Amino acid sequence: MTQLNTVEAARNGGAGHKVDVSRGQRIGRVSSEWFSRPADERYLSLSELFGAVSGRAERSRTRTVESAAIRVEANRDDAERLALAKQLADGKASGAFDLDARALAAPLPRAYQWADGSAYVVHVELVRKARGVEMPPSFWTDPLMYQGGSDSFIGPNDDIEAVDEAHGIDFEGEIGVIVDDVPMGVSPEAARRHIRLVTILNDVSLRNLIVTELAKGFGFFHGKPATAFAPVAVTPDELGDAWDGGKLNLPLISTLNGKEFGHPNAATDLTFDFGQLIAHAAKTRHLEAGTVVGSGTVANRDAGVGCSCIAERRVRETIDSGKPATPFMSFGDRIRIEMFDRAGQSIFGAIDQKVARYAP
Repeated sequence: MTQLNTVEAARNGGAGHKVDVSRGQRIGRVSSEWFSRPADERYLSLSELFGAVSGRAERSRTRTVESAAIRVEANRDDAERLALAKQLADGKASGAFDLDARALAAPLPRAYQWADGSAYVVHVELVRKARGVEMPPSFWTDPLMYQGGSDSFIGPNDDIEAVDEAHGIDFEGEIGVIVDDVPMGVSPEAARRHIRLVTILNDVSLRNLIVTELAKGFGFFHGKPATAFAPVAVTPDELGDAWDGGKLNLPLISTLNGKEFGHPNAATDLTFDFGQLIAHAAKTRHLEAGTVVGSGTVANRDAGVGCSCIAERRVRETIDSGKPATPFMSFGDRIRIEMFDRAGQSIFGAIDQKVARYAP
């Protein structure tokens, strides 16, 4: 049974025009573009927007009508709106159209910052084992994290643009969260309460550039191009018992060129949950609302569940047979990353990207 929710919030004259002027002064400016936005979008804090939307929902009244195949919910005792909701559910409403998922962009076009962790230390352990390098004990207690480019995120169906296949084009299936304002020095327990949205992402990596960059001892730059996000980010309550406040207990499925590449569970072998990652990111700085924090490549110790990136499969092959056999991605290859709930419904929509040659 499909459920359609149509909610019209109770009207409140000033509810949509809230602007935190003190925040604007603190950062030195409030863009004129911000004030030209519709009233519902004039929020400078995700926590304020979340509170406003929640308040409207609580002020709404909901009735349910049944159709042959769909349960339709529409608010208030309004026969006209209930009739419209039923028409929408039956596909007969004027102006209704099917959603084209290929036209959807990332939930956020950019962010103040994008901090990607490495919550699955088993992944790092495998990589270092393949190189014959011992892993420092601190890796199990102190998360690894890098700050990625956040000036422009790409959509779930945008091409992965690359200049040269020799760069070692790889995907990385990850879980990501979007937070509200997080204070510096926050504890992991308190940090979990700052998570407002959850999604999945593809942290595109150029492996052969990363090797030379890390050798310089100054971190990633060229090896981490634009990150792609699923079309939908959901509030944690939508995840039900699959979400425990800091981790997501469901498999992340990666499909390369039509063949499943891996389905590791995002809660299995997780060393650091999102509360710990957020607290680590906020150790010496405040995190602005809209900051994105990533889990790093979802990885399980069990090789039978496959991998969420090509690099991990290659290191497993190196450990088992002495050399890697799986090539990195080529122009024309397609990667799909998706997560389903226990009823088999896609939660965030799919990331479905093709590798394309970029010609300046």
